[in-house]
Amino acid sequence: MKLAPGDIAPAMALETIRGERLTVPDASARLVHLQFRRFAGCPVCNFHLLSLARRRQDLEAADIREVILFHSSKNEMLAYQAQLPFDCVADPTKQQYRRFGVETSKWAALHPRVFWAGLRWILATGRFYNKAENGILGLPADFLVDSRGFIAAAKYGLHADDHWDADELLQLVSDLRRVGDAGAHRIPATR
Repeated sequence: MKLAPGDIAPAMALETIRGERLTVPDASARLVHLQFRRFAGCPVCNFHLLSLARRRQDLEAADIREVILFHSSKNEMLAYQAQLPFDCVADPTKQQYRRFGVETSKWAALHPRVFWAGLRWILATGRFYNKAENGILGLPADFLVDSRGFIAAAKYGLHADDHWDADELLQLVSDLRRVGDAGAHRIPATR
């Protein structure tokens, strides 16, 4: 079942690939940008995360905590995500993907944007993946979860490169805070 703004996000107790524990929702009154990505070596996903990492200061200034799940093993993720300044979580059984209604599609990699995003990653890093744990058909999903566990915003991607970029995310958070209402709850202002 897909989740929508105003729904309560399933509570999660997670462990990052660095062995740190975290919970969603985050009781420290932060917004959590919960991202569901594809396999760890996905060039499209990794280019997207590289672009977010370059905007880390802007995201932190907006009090957004990035929590990123991949449907790959911890060992596979360490080869690709260890350098990221975000909380990265392995979910090789896709348990959390099911809880949040994140799906797959045989069309996931066939959109023209997917090709160009993947090519940019390969050109920027010189890397290409060796294997696609749990397949290449995964679709991305993005959620903003407030400190009480309410989903402030949700996006289920239609193809592998269909996600919020940093500018969209920052504008979304700004709009939600300005309006002061995201469904049944209030988005906390930045400190």
